[in-house]
Amino acid sequence: MRVVLGIETSCDETAAAVVLDGRQVLSNIIVSQIAAHRPYGGVVPEIASRRHLETVADVAARAVAVLPDSFRSVDAIAVTYGPGLVGALLVGLSYAKALALTLGVPLLGVHHIEGHLFSTVFEYGDWDYPALGLIVSGGHTDLFYIPAPLTYERLGRTRDDAAGEAYDKTARRLGLGYPGGPILDRLAQTGQPDRAPLVYRPPLIPEAPYDFSFSGLKTAVLRYIREHAVTLLPEGLSQEEVLARAPEAIRDLAAGFQHAVVTTLVGVLERAIQAYRPRLVVTGGGVVCNAGLRQALNKLSQQYGIEIRIPHPTYTTDNAAMIAAVGYTRLMQGERHDWSLEPVPSARLGAPLTAGGMEHN
Repeated sequence: MRVVLGIETSCDETAAAVVLDGRQVLSNIIVSQIAAHRPYGGVVPEIASRRHLETVADVAARAVAVLPDSFRSVDAIAVTYGPGLVGALLVGLSYAKALALTLGVPLLGVHHIEGHLFSTVFEYGDWDYPALGLIVSGGHTDLFYIPAPLTYERLGRTRDDAAGEAYDKTARRLGLGYPGGPILDRLAQTGQPDRAPLVYRPPLIPEAPYDFSFSGLKTAVLRYIREHAVTLLPEGLSQEEVLARAPEAIRDLAAGFQHAVVTTLVGVLERAIQAYRPRLVVTGGGVVCNAGLRQALNKLSQQYGIEIRIPHPTYTTDNAAMIAAVGYTRLMQGERHDWSLEPVPSARLGAPLTAGGMEHN
């Protein structure tokens, strides 16, 4: 049995987790920074780095408290090296290096997006191949073809805003607060999308048929607000106040926006299913918690008779259990990194890692 400690600090959650044999989560500690960033309407990189520095050691200690011999029971350390905010990544990576060196255990750098793809393994186990992977989060919207274990070909990406980013920006325009994605989703469930049709057609680029774009949708929302004189909510309301006070026009606009996002995501995924005939689709990222998207994915699964795995909500947002799961899998392949591993803020999944030496046992 192998015990892997995962560390994740790519954005605004400080997370550590202990995972046994890559599948059994023994602890999963997440400290959110939402309150610190809310006054600014988004993540402030300097604040994020400082908060990680203040909390990462304590979070890791809490994670390993479940082990009989604390840190000395750890067999390897997996840490996110990218993509993400460079300062935030540097905090987690520096701590992981120091800890691995002190304990004399292997260090494994993990790509954050690969972690999200692995977030279904705790409930569903290993994958069948070939597979497709859809990541929908605040910072990323990507579609991958996965022909074999640990092999990734990025089919499509967002050309501008990620889906989660579009949610947050639209919510901010409507006065829903930050982070706005979850509250917008709840409002959408009480509205009628056909009462707020948005003039928006996802662009189809012949040479990139699996790419996404959501900037035009944000423009469509602003146009609708202006043309229909939608009364926006005042800033500073709590989520409960927003849910209680939101007028019908806001609810319908939220439903129309969500319908457009979900239709775009599922439309691209459906094209890929038709073209690649995968045996399985795995999903990950915070937006897959969205009720409308989950319903649409379940419908697509039934339509094509293909299993579409959606992670438990615990593992959709940034967490360290998914990082530990990837680390374990790569450890079993004989991989480990040396101490030259550095943060790669724009790391691309599937590209060779040149920021740190990779060793094979």
